[in-house]
Amino acid sequence: MKFAIQSRNDDLSNQLMAEAKEYLTDFGLIFDEEEPQIVLSIGGDGTLLHAFHKYSHRLKDTAFVGIHTGHLGFYADWKPVEIEKLVISIARKEYSVIEYPLLDVTINYRNATESALYLALNESTVKSPEVTLVMDVELNGNHFERFRGDGLCMSTPSGSTAYNKALGGAIIHPALRAMQLTEMASINNRVFRTVGSPLVLPAHHKCVLKPVKGPDFMVTVDHLQLLHKDVKSIEYEVSKKKVRFARFRPFPFWERVGDSFIDSDE
Repeated sequence: MKFAIQSRNDDLSNQLMAEAKEYLTDFGLIFDEEEPQIVLSIGGDGTLLHAFHKYSHRLKDTAFVGIHTGHLGFYADWKPVEIEKLVISIARKEYSVIEYPLLDVTINYRNATESALYLALNESTVKSPEVTLVMDVELNGNHFERFRGDGLCMSTPSGSTAYNKALGGAIIHPALRAMQLTEMASINNRVFRTVGSPLVLPAHHKCVLKPVKGPDFMVTVDHLQLLHKDVKSIEYEVSKKKVRFARFRPFPFWERVGDSFIDSDE
């Protein structure tokens, strides 16, 4: 089996990376950063996002596992003291693979035939370089609303616990193939109105954002921040691709939610 390691590059993460690499090679596994079958992410959820985008072209052949060197994450659930236990389980192939939905992001331009294509594990956001974002929101080809506010966020089910939750969005179990559109500080008064609530859209729906004011936008795809100019539209769909995680022990989604947001060490 071939493996690769993504580190957060702090002292502890790099130390664990060296230990894991030594242990796994001693067990006969091959270190291969080009075509790994399993990728260890050592750091936090942000580190795993970097690993995901690095190997997003190998989603059918690569599974991810996260070791957290800070707080417990939704993707990084192994502790540093468990590194030997994890390595032995990997070497013995004592794991199953679970799959989570992803988000397709397509950005079309006014004066270009080619579009920019992205894949998001957590979310994609759109903001205007100016004060207010003004966008027409279309659902399945039909006009739904004209949004005015700070921005819009489209999240995956697994990403619903990240920025989406901070915006007041719902937490969605990743077994559901869906995406969620959440507003950022919408303007609602006697003149301008939006639905004012997050929208959970099923996999067969498409959401298209069309600029009303200004052609340039700040678009994020997970940790990537990109300025796109001369934008004609931004399309969101639940991707046919899925991310694969190596699961070595039961850790139910709602238990993760409870550990992250409700339980306390005190």
